[in-house]
Amino acid sequence: MSSTRLISALIALSWCISVNAQSSSVKKPNIIMFVVDDMGWQDCSVPFWSEATPLNRRYRTPGMERLAAEGVKMTRAYAASVCTPSRVSMITGMNPTRHHVVNWTSPFRDRNTDNPDGDMRPAVWNHNGLSPVPGIPSTVHATPLPALLNEAGYQTIHVGKAHWGSSGTPGSNPLALGFQVNIAGHSAGHPQSYYSEDHFGNVPKRQPTVQAVPDLQAYHGTGTFLTEALTQEALRSLEAPIRNKQPFFLHLSHYAVHTPIMADPRFLKRYLEMGLDSTEAAYATLVEGMDKSLADLLDFLKVKGVDQNTIIFFLSDNGGLSLPGQRGGQPHTHNLPLRAGKGSLYEGGIRNPMLIRWPGVARPGSAMETPVSVEDLFPTIIDMAGIKNPKIIQTIDGKDLVPLLSGRTKDLGERSFFWHFPVKWTNQDGPAINFFSAVARGDWKLVVSLRTGKKELYNIRKDIGETQDLAAQHADKVRELAVLLGERLKDMKTPMPGFKSTGLQVPYPHE
Repeated sequence: MSSTRLISALIALSWCISVNAQSSSVKKPNIIMFVVDDMGWQDCSVPFWSEATPLNRRYRTPGMERLAAEGVKMTRAYAASVCTPSRVSMITGMNPTRHHVVNWTSPFRDRNTDNPDGDMRPAVWNHNGLSPVPGIPSTVHATPLPALLNEAGYQTIHVGKAHWGSSGTPGSNPLALGFQVNIAGHSAGHPQSYYSEDHFGNVPKRQPTVQAVPDLQAYHGTGTFLTEALTQEALRSLEAPIRNKQPFFLHLSHYAVHTPIMADPRFLKRYLEMGLDSTEAAYATLVEGMDKSLADLLDFLKVKGVDQNTIIFFLSDNGGLSLPGQRGGQPHTHNLPLRAGKGSLYEGGIRNPMLIRWPGVARPGSAMETPVSVEDLFPTIIDMAGIKNPKIIQTIDGKDLVPLLSGRTKDLGERSFFWHFPVKWTNQDGPAINFFSAVARGDWKLVVSLRTGKKELYNIRKDIGETQDLAAQHADKVRELAVLLGERLKDMKTPMPGFKSTGLQVPYPHE
């Protein structure tokens, strides 16, 4: 056994045999994180804006409608602009400016995913992702959320996409992060295929690709779509803790709706009859299949009699796809009224559809405009689980949402939100894509090009589509936010890119 696998096994074993240090007299709530990959703010029939839009009317998501009716709709929820930074933030409570995982991690160890650029030298970041143990090069060492829940007596279950660390590092294995059960989670960020006929990428008599989805051999060749297979496995995994009356933490993380965009045949006819092109019709089926999974989960919890003691977080890991060639139709229009999409620091790339259901506490059918972020889930779940003074090694950036959700406060006070993308994600630059940073505070948001130094200022409340750059009219606000962003990057020693022509680092936004 390799040293890395040995470390992972020992960590998993130590957490699996840990005893509940919390009081057994209080019935702990079950907690579910239902994560969708690359789902945009508009990719559902639930409006997260002040009004329904044509895109909301395109999609069929009755499961989300039901969850919204039973829970709270967070209309201004933020994530990073691509997946791994958000996923690391969710289970560590750290913002990417602190944990320095600023791009998606490769399935291969010690290989970053940056595209080359003619003028810019990309930042040196933690391209191996998250690690639960120290000393792994190019990783952030942090205490993961499932490890703390495991120690508190929870059955911790991961099903679906993981993508917290590169292959060959402890962070690539959900069992090393504190999960007691791992189904289909590994180092890859998307599936090779959604089809069981393709064995989800595990082609018989061939070496599996790094994107081949593991652990689902029972479904190979059965005609079961990947989303459905993961759902069935998730429900099956809950049987034991429910039977044993043990609180559970389920991290159900769908590969949908990430590329490759492959049609779920159960739902395709409806969207073709709507007149959508083949790509958009296939995409809509991925959305509806994900929603059926959510509805099936809600039904299962009710049948088992645990729905009123189960908290559910529904969210995406970044904004929706919008690049040329990824979707049908006009590029960068798939998240309207938000601007741009995945990879961008405009709102279309960083807003995600978040729903929180907390029976008996959070007001059903309500909506909150308070800005929140994915790093808030860590301290919120710790509080919900009743974990006092958790032993963690990292500094937490997220805010506990319990006072907000329970009605003890109407807001969390004015806070700042930071984004930093000091690398080249795509070969072709786009709207606030590649070498950008941003900060939002209150109604205002500053977007900074690290390549040119240009600063754009938007009033998000009045101009959700970021159509009017107000930098020239509000120089003082530009300076205020630039100092806020620059000092954050400097204080966190956040990796910065450089210029190839001079060899110098890009100046901080306030310099």
